[in-house]
Parts: sequence; structure tokens; C-alpha cells
Amino acid sequence: MKKQIETDNHPLDLDAGATVVIPVYNSEGSIEELTARLHIVLPQLFPDYEIILINDGSHDNSWKVIQKLCQHPRVRGFNLMRNFGQHNALLCGIRSARFETIITMDDDLQHPPEQLPLLVETYNKGYDVVYAVPKKLPHSWWRNLGSKLTKFTLSKFMRIPIQEIGAFRIFRTELRNAFADYHSPDVYIDPLLSWGTTNFGHVFVEEEQRKVGTSNYTFRKLVHAGLLILTGYSTIPLRLASTLGFVFMIVGFLILIYALIIKLAFDSVAGFPFLASIIALFSGVQLFTLGIIGEYLARMYDRSTDRPPYIVKSEVTGRNDDLES
Repeated sequence: MKKQIETDNHPLDLDAGATVVIPVYNSEGSIEELTARLHIVLPQLFPDYEIILINDGSHDNSWKVIQKLCQHPRVRGFNLMRNFGQHNALLCGIRSARFETIITMDDDLQHPPEQLPLLVETYNKGYDVVYAVPKKLPHSWWRNLGSKLTKFTLSKFMRIPIQEIGAFRIFRTELRNAFADYHSPDVYIDPLLSWGTTNFGHVFVEEEQRKVGTSNYTFRKLVHAGLLILTGYSTIPLRLASTLGFVFMIVGFLILIYALIIKLAFDSVAGFPFLASIIALFSGVQLFTLGIIGEYLARMYDRSTDRPPYIVKSEVTGRNDDLES
């Protein structure tokens, strides 16, 4: 049975089943086991399925492993021209999905395929998006802190009513219509999903320790992701800058009154330390505000250059047809 979804260009016929989208970066040692476990679990949950592996500029032999895995009729591979980022690679896979349900997972085996029945059970209750929330975060304390800050930013400022969001998720493919015309190079999937729905759910799952390699996320990258969410998908920082300007305008007026009272009552003026601290305070606020405006200008510049979110170099289908050498 097929489900027809209308887009601005033409209707898309989506088969009943699931597409699993997995961005791959330097994971030649784990994706073979991951796909093998998915081939066992998915037939028990869906009438049909496909697995899309997107090689995001890996420096190891990940693409060769993907090409080998694509000998299976239900595996498709995309090779991006360079490293564009995890969410950019996810966007590539999401736009290529053929089935009415999409599942996204990491490539490092921390998201066990055997936990998928829990997501599907909750998803079938009528949610549009269901996140897998780990019962215990498997990373180091600084990584967990950065992850929590990023998720807090999403939940509070993007009106996603779940703080424990993550890369292990299931959602309806029709939600991609909400961001069909999105072409910015700065991509974050969760805010884009919130453009199409507010019907979010979650389920607690067990996450495994990473078996091969180390995490590619650093605390700096997680902070950058938080700034991207704030300035790329929200106007809250601009409102904060306006509020700070108004507050410190009042503070400046009060300081002026204080200086006049001191002058009239004691025939004295504020000393150099007082003036220096006030100048430093107001200069800091001005630079902070200019920095926020600069972030938005950078986002506008990136979008005005029409730089694509990803570029596909080659594709291999489940029939092992190399579409581009």
C-alpha cells in the first residue's frame, strides 16, 4: 500500500515501511555489524524497509564498506563530496527516503537496533516524532554537559517539549515537506521537524558504549551547535539584545541622576575607577549586542551565497548500480 504526499513540485508515493538513515563518518569498523543487526530487527517491525548510509567525507574505508553492503537489495549508499556535518548528511538521507516512516541512528553502535521495538510501540500511539532517551548517558561528563546544554536550548527556545532529544529518533516522512525548500548550509534536523509538528513523544532505552573509535563531537562543537540553533532558527538572541539595550539605557539614566546629585550636593564628581568601570560595563554590553547581530549577519550571508547543505558525489543502490563513478 502506498501513501501519497503532496509537495510543491509533485506528489510523492511513499511505500508502507521504514527508511533507516545513518550518517557515516570514519566508521568502517562498526557499520557492517550495525546493518547486519538491522536486517534482523526491521523485518519484524515493518512490511518493507531500506537502509540509507551516507558517507560524510570519511577518511577511512567507510565508503568501500558501504559499497560492499549495498550488494544487499535493501541498502543504499550516498557518498558526499566532503564532510558537511552529521545533520547535513541526515538531510540528504531524509530527502531520499522512499518509505512513510524514517528512523535515524548513529553509526557507532551506541543506538542498539534491538531497542527499535520500543520506539515503534510509542510511535504507533499517534506521535509524529518519537525520541529515544538514554537511561544513562554513555559519554564523559563534559560531553554529557555539552549535550544537555544543547538539548536544553532546543527544548526551551525551539518549543520542542522534550529536553532529552537525540539522534536516535523515528518520525513520519511527510514532515520533510515542512522544510522541502530549506537550502541553508547550517542544518539542524530537530528544529526543522518542529516546523511541521508539535506532536512529540519519547521512550527510555538502553544505550551501549562506543565499541570502535572515539566520538567526533567536542565540547566546542556542541557549544557551536547551541549557537547555531539560537541564531539559525530563533530570534530570541535579538530580543535579548534589545532587552539589554533598554535595561542599560535605564541604568545609564540612573547613573546620570546619581552623578548630578553628587555634583550638586557635594560639589564633587565621580572618580576615575567609577568612570572606568561604567565605561567597561557599557562597552561590554555593546560588543555583546554587536556579536549577536554579527551572528545573524553571518547566517544571512551563508544563505545568500546559495551554498548547498550537501553535495552528492556518487550513489550506490541496492542493485549495486553505481550511478556516478
